[in-house]
Amino acid sequence: MNNRAEDPALWNDPAAAQILMRERNRLASQMDGVRKLEADVAEAMELIAMAEAEADAEMVADGIASLKALAAEAKRREIESLLSGEADNNDCYVELNSGAGGTEAQDWAQMLMRMYSRWAEKHGYKVQLMEESEGEQAGIKSATLQVSGPAAYGWLKTEAGVHRLVRISPFDSAARRQTSFASVWVYPVVDDSIEIEINDADLKVDTFRASGAGGQHVNKTESAIRITHIPTGIIVACQTDRSQHRNRATAMAMLKARMYEAELQRREAASALTENAKTEIGWGHQIRNYVLAPYQLVKDLRTGVEKGNPDAVLDGELDEFMAAALAARAGATRSEASANAE
Repeated sequence: MNNRAEDPALWNDPAAAQILMRERNRLASQMDGVRKLEADVAEAMELIAMAEAEADAEMVADGIASLKALAAEAKRREIESLLSGEADNNDCYVELNSGAGGTEAQDWAQMLMRMYSRWAEKHGYKVQLMEESEGEQAGIKSATLQVSGPAAYGWLKTEAGVHRLVRISPFDSAARRQTSFASVWVYPVVDDSIEIEINDADLKVDTFRASGAGGQHVNKTESAIRITHIPTGIIVACQTDRSQHRNRATAMAMLKARMYEAELQRREAASALTENAKTEIGWGHQIRNYVLAPYQLVKDLRTGVEKGNPDAVLDGELDEFMAAALAARAGATRSEASANAE
């Protein structure tokens, strides 16, 4: 790969060169991470040996704590190696829609939007709000985020499905317990080298005035664009720019991404499960429960992973859920491959 990347003729095809360099940088980052882990483990072991020789119990405890943290990091990198899907290394769009529950569900959808934004920020990813439709009283009816960073789609694709919240309602004067639902859908940003044919006759294009955090200049004109792909029913919207033309171009890119993701799902062994999870935003279709009252627990219904600190989860602590879902997904793929081989 190094020889190819240093070939002067490489940049005769800029698109191919960018793909190659992105892959090279990804592999280099992974190798650097492994080397750093090895060095940190050696340092922690040396610290523990020195502390034991000096009978320094506090220093021994520090060394053991470091090893535990490094073990968790090694586990994350092991899971990351499972990100071998066709689009796993792409940036992605995260689409959120409120479901059953009215204002409660709209507030819940906004909480999820913050949760994913916080997760992305903690991992050094860039987050851009592409579209937002505000709720009548609070929260959002829908929103789309673009998350940019290494393997953004590979990690976040595990979050697709219906998320259920149980809590004491902040909107109910009687302080009754309420159940709310919101859906999350994740699809990869499409590389320009991937050709996806879309017939203009299959499109319905609407313009509207942007709402939400777009700024006063965005809201003055009907610059926001909504595109409906009639054959599939896929709807995308963009309101990030003052220019209707640029918003339309971005919305078309989002539509291509949705159609590409649908094709990826058809190829994956887990596609049936994923589609079933998306069929209805309500009872019986959720992938994860978030219970804030009468007790506190977040439980993933696919993997059984539980966390007793919902506040931390809602602040973006999602790695354990994602890792377990990736491992389960990889296991299912291996099992199917083995069955096909037989």
